[in-house]
Amino acid sequence: MNSNEKTAKVAYTSQRKTAKLAGLLYLITAITGIFGQYVRSTLIVYGDATTTASNIMASESLFRIGFMSDLTMITCFFLVACVLYLVLKPVNKDIALLFVLFTLGSVSVQFINALNQFAALLLLSGADYLIVFGANQLNALVMLFLNLHKYGYIIAQIFFGLWLLPLGYLIYKSDYFPKILGIVVMIACFGHLLEFFQVFLFPGYEVIAYPGLVAAMIGEFSLMFWLLIKGVKVQRTQ
Repeated sequence: MNSNEKTAKVAYTSQRKTAKLAGLLYLITAITGIFGQYVRSTLIVYGDATTTASNIMASESLFRIGFMSDLTMITCFFLVACVLYLVLKPVNKDIALLFVLFTLGSVSVQFINALNQFAALLLLSGADYLIVFGANQLNALVMLFLNLHKYGYIIAQIFFGLWLLPLGYLIYKSDYFPKILGIVVMIACFGHLLEFFQVFLFPGYEVIAYPGLVAAMIGEFSLMFWLLIKGVKVQRTQ
């Protein structure tokens, strides 16, 4: 094996490991995100402020763990984009930077929005400065902030969807992945955007967003599992 072949082999191995790292971070993002959503669905009863407040107070530790799980999800999501940037920047550095910037937009919104979720704990903490509020008023404020968190999460879907468009394009143009994978990732972008528009333009018609949610899940989980199992398919001779 000559020096060029050795260099190519090292580059191939490095790209493959980097892609698998992205897949691992993607998996952590999915697991922590699903767990955070599970905690919210277990404790929050939208439309019933009293029950929601009682659930949170009775399971404060679970609520806190769910909150930390969300922060972990947001952090790992940004790291996924950074690692994929290393994989795909040889294809087109500028477009790779674009999906990192879209991810940064989503992460910024989600981190700030997380304060709305944590506000529920502050309102139910029994702090002295809250004595001016009655129990029903506190419960109503808890529900208000939790609703703000829910809609803030949907707003973040704009960037959470948009980052998939340049990412899918680079996957399609590269020789690292099957072209069909790039196509389904780009379709996933519009799946996320469809949910955003449905929530704010057609509230009460959740059925509109269902096809988009399915498309988004197929696209993102396909990419995640391909990264985990295959990494990249760069030929060593390259």
